[in-house]
Amino acid sequence: MSTKTALCIGINNYPGTENDLSGCVNDAHDWANVLQQKGFLIKMLLDAKATRNNIIKEMKDILSKTKAGDSVVIQYSGHGSFVPDEDGDEPDGKDECICSYDIMSPNGQNNFITDDELFEIYSGRDKESKLVVISDSCHSGTVTRLAPSLSGVRKARFLPPSVFLPKKELDKLRSTAAGTFRSASPPGRYAGLLLGGCQDKQVSFDAEFNGKANGAFTYVALETLKKLRSNQSYADWFQLIRQKLPSEDYMQTPNLFGSSNMKNWEIFS
Repeated sequence: MSTKTALCIGINNYPGTENDLSGCVNDAHDWANVLQQKGFLIKMLLDAKATRNNIIKEMKDILSKTKAGDSVVIQYSGHGSFVPDEDGDEPDGKDECICSYDIMSPNGQNNFITDDELFEIYSGRDKESKLVVISDSCHSGTVTRLAPSLSGVRKARFLPPSVFLPKKELDKLRSTAAGTFRSASPPGRYAGLLLGGCQDKQVSFDAEFNGKANGAFTYVALETLKKLRSNQSYADWFQLIRQKLPSEDYMQTPNLFGSSNMKNWEIFS
């Protein structure tokens, strides 16, 4: 018998960074509620529970147990950033990463999780299972010109590398060729279907809707999901999302990364 499991991660609190967010924990709860209604067993990591070690442990635990026909959803709302590429697979010398709660760990450990690491973790699933990753975050190095705090209640979900990287690592980033640009590899690449909140030149916004803090992408995705029939595909859902984003208030263009087959999977099936 197939199983449906989900890991929902939301991080508002980033101690020591002065770059806390507001809507990420709400995002995780909102996604968890929807997924539970769709028959998923839910595991949640919120704020202090969402350390690097815990995130990796829970991802590996869920994916290692998959078998043919199983369905897994991994949802992440929090800061994204970039760090020096260590294995030479990135033309611009940068690896995208997600930022754990303990990114400013005093022990000097690099408490971020790179796209290479995520790809390896996601690849641990049974190849006949389904993996959908929902990321309401920023991952690209091309957004460094933007301050993390923006006007009003909006805030960019991007943590500048200068906040958490030691000088030696920052120097590596500065040594990359000026103006070098590529389309960013989404964290996890094609080891699963990735529904992402923005393009690589943009930011995902932490915002407020009807008096409640949420990610702009999460809010729109969940509102449009209500309009779909139960048997529609991720491609159908994405079309509705793109009718709402980008908007005048939220200039972010969501992305759907994956094979044609993945995009045609029935939503949360």
